[in-house]
Amino acid sequence: QVQLVESGGGLVQAGGSLRVSCTASERTFRTYGMGWFRQAPGKEREFVASDNWSGDSTNYAESVKGRFTISRDGAKNTMHLQMNSLKPEDTAVYYCASGRAATIVDSVYDYWGQGIQVTVSS
Repeated sequence: QVQLVESGGGLVQAGGSLRVSCTASERTFRTYGMGWFRQAPGKEREFVASDNWSGDSTNYAESVKGRFTISRDGAKNTMHLQMNSLKPEDTAVYYCASGRAATIVDSVYDYWGQGIQVTVSS
């Protein structure tokens, strides 16, 4: 069974930076695509960013373009989400997901992490 473990996150002031990471128990065809989603209190889960291990399928939500960057460390089976110029509206639980392809559609992903809190204070 594939496991995804998120790390990083925490509390930061508006304008600051944080990095969340997702480590997969395997890097195979089953986990070729990786995505980040977030869910704020009282809101539906939304897409944030996605990519595959080849790095040729990068996609960002409009709300984070230019501020968030996804990167890969294949040797460690880890994908990072660097978040800069954070805003209070970025506050949410961030989830990483994995599946056979990178996509903005959450239902396509087969595996999910437990989620990690990111809080941006104003």
